[in-house]
Amino acid sequence: MQTVQEPASLRAVIRGWRAEGKTVGLVPTMGNLHAGHYSLIRHARTRADRVVASIFVNPTQFGPNEDFASYPRTLVQDQAGLAEEGCDLLFAPEASALYPLGAERAVKVHVPRLGEILDGASRPGHFDGVATIVCKLFNLVQPDLAVFGQKDYQQLRVIERMVADLGLAVKVMGAPTVRAADGLALSSRNQYLDADQRVVAAEISATLQQMRSLIVEGHRREAVEQAAMARLGRAGFEPDYAVVRRADDLEIPAPDAVLEGLVALVAARLGGTRLIDNLPFQAS
Repeated sequence: MQTVQEPASLRAVIRGWRAEGKTVGLVPTMGNLHAGHYSLIRHARTRADRVVASIFVNPTQFGPNEDFASYPRTLVQDQAGLAEEGCDLLFAPEASALYPLGAERAVKVHVPRLGEILDGASRPGHFDGVATIVCKLFNLVQPDLAVFGQKDYQQLRVIERMVADLGLAVKVMGAPTVRAADGLALSSRNQYLDADQRVVAAEISATLQQMRSLIVEGHRREAVEQAAMARLGRAGFEPDYAVVRRADDLEIPAPDAVLEGLVALVAARLGGTRLIDNLPFQAS
C-alpha cells in the first residue's frame, strides 16, 4: 500500500488507475482505526477495483471544548491495518494541504436543516466541518463510490443530501454498524471509557432496542422518547437526545408513519465521553 500526503501525488496515482479503466472507492476516516473502519474497506473492495482511504483529523468538525487536540493519532498502526485489509492507497495530508488559507478562512459547505438538528444542534457547526471536508475529498479523489458507516447515521444522511444537491458524481454507500458482543457500537472514542464505564456503555444499544420494541407495540413516540431519556439517566448517562425520527430526513414522523421508515437515535455523555448510536427499524 502506498501512502501520499500531497493532493498532486494523490491525483497522479488515481490518473494512472483511470487510464487502466479501474473504478475507485473512497473510505474517509480520521484514523485511530478499528474493526468498524476495516469493515468499510472490505465493503469498498467488493465494489471498486481500487480503494483509497483517507486519514485526516479535521479541525473544523470539532467544537471549542471538544477533543481535537487529544484525538488519538495512530498513523503507523493504521497503515499496517489498512495494508492488511488490501487498501491500495492512503491519503494522509497535513492540514495545510486541505486548508491552504487556514481552517478559519476556508470556504464552508452548509447543509440546511438536516445539518442543524440533533447532533447539529448539540454540536453547532459540526456538520459544516463534515460536509466541507468530505466535499474536498470527493473533489480530490473523484471516486466512483464512497463508503461511510451507518453508526454515524446523521452524518451519512448529511453527505447524501450534499451529494444530491451539488450534483456530485459519486455513489454514497452506508455500511452496517459493527458492534461488540454486548451491543456497543465500535467507535474510536470507546477507548476513553474506563472499565466500569465500558460496561455501562452497552446500555445505549439496549435502550435503542427497547425504543424500537415499544414503537412496534404501538406506544406513543413522545412517551417512548421520555422513557429512553429516563433510562439513560438512571444508568449514569447525560443524554443529549433519544428520539425516533424519519429515516430519510430525520424529521419528526407522523403518528401513522410506516415503521420501516423510522430510526431511533441516541447521543449521550458517559463521564467525559460522548457516544452516539442508532437503530433503523427496517433491521427488525
